[in-house]
Amino acid sequence: MIDKILIANRGEIACRVIKTAQKMGIKTVAIYSDADKNALHVSMADEAVHIGPPPANQSYIVIDKVMDAIRQTGANGVHPGYGFLSENSKFAEALEAEGVAFVGPPKGAIESMGDKITSKKIAQEAGVSTVPGYMGLIEDAEEAVKISNDIGYPVMIKASAGGGGKGMRIAWNDEEAREGFQSSKNEAANSFGDDRIFIEKFVTQPRHIEIQVLADKHGNCIYLGERECSIQRRNQKVIEEAPSPFLDETTRKAMGEQACALAKAVGYASAGTVEFIVDGDKNFYFLEMNTRLQVEHPVTELITGVDLVEQMIRVANGEELSLKQEDIALNGWAMESRLYAEDPYRNFLPSIGRLTRYRPPAEIAEDTRAVRNDTGVYEGGEISMYYDPMIAKLCTWAPTRLEAIEEMRVALDSFEVEGIGHNLPFLAAVMDHEKFVSGDITTAFIAEEYPEGFAGVDLPEADLQRIAAACAAMNRVAEIRRTRISGTMDNHERKVGDDWVVRLGGAEFAVTVAADPKGSDVTFADDTTLRVESDWTPGDQLAKLSVGGSPLVLKTGKITNGFRIRSRGADLKVHVYSPRQAELATLMPEKLPPDTSKMLLCPMPGVLVKMNVEVGDEVQEGQALCTIEAMKMENILRAEKKSVVTKINAGAGDSLAVDEVIMEFE
Repeated sequence: MIDKILIANRGEIACRVIKTAQKMGIKTVAIYSDADKNALHVSMADEAVHIGPPPANQSYIVIDKVMDAIRQTGANGVHPGYGFLSENSKFAEALEAEGVAFVGPPKGAIESMGDKITSKKIAQEAGVSTVPGYMGLIEDAEEAVKISNDIGYPVMIKASAGGGGKGMRIAWNDEEAREGFQSSKNEAANSFGDDRIFIEKFVTQPRHIEIQVLADKHGNCIYLGERECSIQRRNQKVIEEAPSPFLDETTRKAMGEQACALAKAVGYASAGTVEFIVDGDKNFYFLEMNTRLQVEHPVTELITGVDLVEQMIRVANGEELSLKQEDIALNGWAMESRLYAEDPYRNFLPSIGRLTRYRPPAEIAEDTRAVRNDTGVYEGGEISMYYDPMIAKLCTWAPTRLEAIEEMRVALDSFEVEGIGHNLPFLAAVMDHEKFVSGDITTAFIAEEYPEGFAGVDLPEADLQRIAAACAAMNRVAEIRRTRISGTMDNHERKVGDDWVVRLGGAEFAVTVAADPKGSDVTFADDTTLRVESDWTPGDQLAKLSVGGSPLVLKTGKITNGFRIRSRGADLKVHVYSPRQAELATLMPEKLPPDTSKMLLCPMPGVLVKMNVEVGDEVQEGQALCTIEAMKMENILRAEKKSVVTKINAGAGDSLAVDEVIMEFE
């Protein structure tokens, strides 16, 4: 029996596994690199072992170092989490040789299904519908171009050992196929230690729906419903939900039975996921099988009540599944939003640094609603450039989809993160998007709805009016406090007026604030009155209010004559003026940002891995200028227009900061 588990991973998933192991009375061992010596998973575990430098290929994916940690601590079980060594059959083989239980599937299942090429061949032999593609090994970029033309553009270039969006590129022409092949190969080698690549047809307008399976070593296999994972960016999932708003019971059953048949065909035992793409007519096609725990597993746990990590440990112990297919009922609806250290205002480029503020919403587990936050960070901790940019997985549950979305809206508005760029505004925007709310989504949702990237949200006037009322009331509270400052001159009592002008988001509202001990009545020029009640006090960075009888949560920061307000994906400067101040403010000149149109600025902290041009080169619009690597992803920076390079300020191997000037043009 497993009584001490080493978690061969880091961050959020390591913390997640530790929680269940502690619940089961099993001791835990963490491993950590130099970059993670102060990480949350290290402090949560009973023991911790240092395994090397920050790069994963020198620490977390070095099998010998992980095996040494197992021997040092006497762990008799290993949970690999996801990524890193989770789908590496050599690691499972090394554990087997050492007599250590692998909390995952058998080595043979990993080899046949963890490898994307082999899994497709097995699926085809089993009669499973698969997407057209080339399953053989591809030697170089030119062969990749030839194969892509044979299949027909667009194509998906994928790492055989890949996962989590790493080592994946979509190519629409020969040039993109060449570049995508090399970048995918490099990312695969750095992230998984395996640079094999395959190519398949990219099916446009699909839904990405996956089936969670659970199998034991006694031949039993069940499926636990599906997860809708169509909200993706750069092939990386951003928002997941369970169940899917698209499937009917007949399709769900067919997909589940097919997933179980595939798992049984390879002798699968543990939790695993079979991924499908589903077209508008509910035809589904096998994509791949992930022989590990998925990032998005919490939404399945929330609608089924099954702890998947606990089940994985029990299966690894040789226990028979205590659940049968008829025991699995889907209850309510669950949403998951992945909070990434990515700046949505800079085209979602990675952001690193210290979390100067990290206050997730309170976790709730009630009969009518739930909020869950799986995380691996803490306030004051650092987001490293060496690993995946995920900060947390925020999940909500409610009896219906619309209620689960509303719970998520409030939870996102209540989540405080400062110090780094993050995608909270974007997540909030998606939750309010009409197409998402309707369930009419495909994997092209983000590309279609945000083709120019994310530039924030323009709130409707009704929402701006509610925020204006809230800020007018909050400003009055702040003004009253300022009148009570000690040390003021005698006979110079400051009066707080009732009339104010609130400017935000291009709108202006003249209001009158009538305060009483319980709140304020804010009356607008058209005689509309909104009642504002809150226990907010100046200095609080989160304001929970009732405006017009409905709840409103605002992230607040002080600026001159008002507040910086963030709510529902919008980032607003809200100015609250007296009528005379408002009159004078209109006369103030606008400060313009500096002109950087003739410079290439580094969009994220990272390492310059390749420089494509030299001083004096004429570059064309769209031409690759250089490649920046950050958080295991390669980002090619391209020329925005035709020009000539006049100066280069950095070279391959240099570490660059955000907005550092890489090169200049004439």
